[in-house]
Amino acid sequence: MANYKPSDYELLRRRCAQLKEQGWKQTKIAQALGLTEGWVSRTLKKYRQEGQAALTWRKPSGPACRLTDQQLTQLIEELNKGAEQHGFPGHIWTRPRVNELIKKLFGVSYDVSQVGRLLKKLEWTRQKPQPKARQQNPQRVQQWRDERLPELKKSQG
Repeated sequence: MANYKPSDYELLRRRCAQLKEQGWKQTKIAQALGLTEGWVSRTLKKYRQEGQAALTWRKPSGPACRLTDQQLTQLIEELNKGAEQHGFPGHIWTRPRVNELIKKLFGVSYDVSQVGRLLKKLEWTRQKPQPKARQQNPQRVQQWRDERLPELKKSQG
């Protein structure tokens, strides 16, 4: 089969159903539309079972989540406690760290790319380190720049 966009498949499914209703054989439909007989057969079978709803394009759902809603709620609660609370150095939750936590809590392991999707589903945003420390004192930084930095530059030159 050629490379089609998802919306093209809906048009092809609708055309298959129309041609079948006009008395065309599956083989002829496949030839006319440039499709495999198997694809036409599956499409028509689904159409017989589900009617017009079977012809509409839907985003593939993928496998069901391996964690229950209760476990997902618990995961968010644990993430909110912070990475250090779970024995990780620093405050940042990374996907591998979240995966470790999921394994520890629920005995389920994900690919790290799927951990990212799971976190997105939970509306848990990616955490980025702050560009400067929260406790940083701007006056002391300026003093360091004015007094200490020039000394360091002189000693290097």
